[in-house]
Amino acid sequence: MEIKTENYNIWYNTEVKTVTCQGSLRLSGMEESLPIVQLLDDVLVQQPSTLTLNLRELNFLNSSGINMVSKFVIKVRQQNNVQLVVQGSNNISWQGKSLKNLQRLMPNLQLEWE
Repeated sequence: MEIKTENYNIWYNTEVKTVTCQGSLRLSGMEESLPIVQLLDDVLVQQPSTLTLNLRELNFLNSSGINMVSKFVIKVRQQNNVQLVVQGSNNISWQGKSLKNLQRLMPNLQLEWE
């Protein structure tokens, strides 16, 4: 599973159960985020016991993207059978506050910083 555009790449590695996001996600609403939401939903259907969301190379995420990620975290929380690990980078300014806010949505979400 992979989505590749001029601005960003998103793919799922089934061996290590990791969704990796790279580049800049400047989404202009739900319609533009549908392929990404579908990829994330397809990953959840597989019910991995642990799922990693690697955002360490995601340089930019606008409010539509943050909303999409937040909704995904809520879906994972509702399933109650997947441990979610979110990997971020201390070198990318938007990630500090935004990723910590995801823990409010899912208190047992594990944050890993690089």
